[in-house]
Amino acid sequence: MTKADSNVDRIYEKLRKMAADFEFKPDARINESALSTELGASRTPLREALNRLVAEGFLTFQSGRGFFCRPLSPKLILDLYEARVAIETEIVRLVCRRASDEELQDLMEFLKSTEPDYDSSDDPMELLSMDEAYHMRIAALSQSNELVRILENLNDRVRYIRLVDLKYLRGKTPVSTQEEAQLSAHRVVLTALINRDEDKAVSTMRHHIERRRDEATEAVRIAYSQLYVPAD
Repeated sequence: MTKADSNVDRIYEKLRKMAADFEFKPDARINESALSTELGASRTPLREALNRLVAEGFLTFQSGRGFFCRPLSPKLILDLYEARVAIETEIVRLVCRRASDEELQDLMEFLKSTEPDYDSSDDPMELLSMDEAYHMRIAALSQSNELVRILENLNDRVRYIRLVDLKYLRGKTPVSTQEEAQLSAHRVVLTALINRDEDKAVSTMRHHIERRRDEATEAVRIAYSQLYVPAD
């Protein structure tokens, strides 16, 4: 990694945390000049970091106007999670039919290996990364390159919402405690796949995603109310 790359990464991490902490208000224009001064960053690496956040769905870019903090609404959340349900339930159907016993057992070993990290971590980004890794490993076993590509794209678009979910709604209890329910759902889905119980795998995945949709909607409502911004 070059010094320039390292500098972009440093700026990117700071900006991502600022976005997740709602230091940029939803739908507000990003003041690049002020950020450059605050972060001690020159224009080029700052722009690279901002563009990375656009790709991940944290920010948006409007030609001729600049970068904006992404607006969030219940309708957007519903649309994205409906897409997740459609894609991931089809993925588990295909996995149930196509994955080998050895591949599914390997995935179970991966899931078991992450359990200590779920128990010990209160870092939302770390937990989110582990969750995405699990879902992408399942997707890979579908043997459908297009479904994998679509899910990767959807993960990029929903990541910001999920981070808000972890940060705000789960503030009532430690994040790792709240994630235990998710880990349990992961086990149930995978056990159903190992048993070739397609209906169980599909219904559990559907319920799992719909529950996260409801939690994310509530988290965004809470975050917006703290900023005195209407959720609609």
